[in-house]
Amino acid sequence: MSQGFLKTSIGKKIVMGITGLFLTTFLIIHVSINACIYFNDGGKTFNAAADFMSHNPVIRILEIGLLAGLLIHMIQALRLTMENKKARPIAYAKIDGAANSKWYSRSMGVLGSLLLIFFVVHFANFWFPTKVAVFTNHEHNSFESMKLVFDQWYFVAIYLVGVGALCYHLLHGIQSAFQTLGINHKNYTPAIKSFGVWFSIIVSLLFASMPIAMHLHIIQ
Repeated sequence: MSQGFLKTSIGKKIVMGITGLFLTTFLIIHVSINACIYFNDGGKTFNAAADFMSHNPVIRILEIGLLAGLLIHMIQALRLTMENKKARPIAYAKIDGAANSKWYSRSMGVLGSLLLIFFVVHFANFWFPTKVAVFTNHEHNSFESMKLVFDQWYFVAIYLVGVGALCYHLLHGIQSAFQTLGINHKNYTPAIKSFGVWFSIIVSLLFASMPIAMHLHIIQ
């Protein structure tokens, strides 16, 4: 892709689609690691998986790409939102959006803002302490950190709101990404839509169940 093309509206959408799908693949890894708490072995399996992810050099390099992808995705989303507002500075007198699209597809800006707040809280509680431990060669018990954080009801509430925003963001984003990349055909588009719905729901339910299970002390 040329630099000039990347500055166009379609170019920005393609970059958003690629980075969005890249971030979606990471969710599979992330939810799989977190689900290790369901071994309910005092965090032994979860801590082993988290320690591997924190210290493996390949994973740490990929993590840089992940953060770069997240940053690019957010910047492109902001640019597209601003461009759309400039292109239509005066709102239509009456818009029947529900007739043409789902409400969450029209609310990606709000959902994205909620996700940004969620990411800040998540990074502050888990990602940053883990990185400090790695670079200072200190032991860090990620499982105990989860227990401490999710013992507070307000953190559980924040996470549930964040996961809810993630679910609706994925419901629109996965299908939109494939369509933007030109993967749109009557023979397989229904399968893509179905996959997007089930993926969004299952991954979000798994993420949501963890803070609830820890807050209720189902996981010890």
